[in-house]
Amino acid sequence: MTDRDRGTEGDGGGTNAAAETGRSNGEARARSRARADGGDTREGVEAGEDAADTLDELFATIEDRKARLPEGSYTASLFTHEKGENAVLEKLGEETTELLLAAKDDDEEELLHEGADLVYHLLVLLAMKDRSIDDLRGELRERF
Repeated sequence: MTDRDRGTEGDGGGTNAAAETGRSNGEARARSRARADGGDTREGVEAGEDAADTLDELFATIEDRKARLPEGSYTASLFTHEKGENAVLEKLGEETTELLLAAKDDDEEELLHEGADLVYHLLVLLAMKDRSIDDLRGELRERF
């Protein structure tokens, strides 16, 4: 497994959704900052499409990794981890804590980074439970 697939967290089991989608962490963060500033980093993308497209692409990648279980993929390793579902649940707890600390410290860049990690692990959990991003959208639509 390469550093790119493992992520950058100290335990070697960190999230690297950027690697799973073929983007470097730096590129993913730069894209995130550009969007936060009201810009778009891809040509030909209509306003409003980018966030939904990104989540759909990420979920499709997660589903693909679940089906194929490619060697060296962090996402695939979550589906085959010896702890099973608990590995993802632990990551959700860890990312939630890191998100809260970033918010408390007013670290906007880290807030976005940890928020992305949290969403990524939530999408992995949904895939583990054979639910879809559309199920999540439906729940949100019912509430709002």
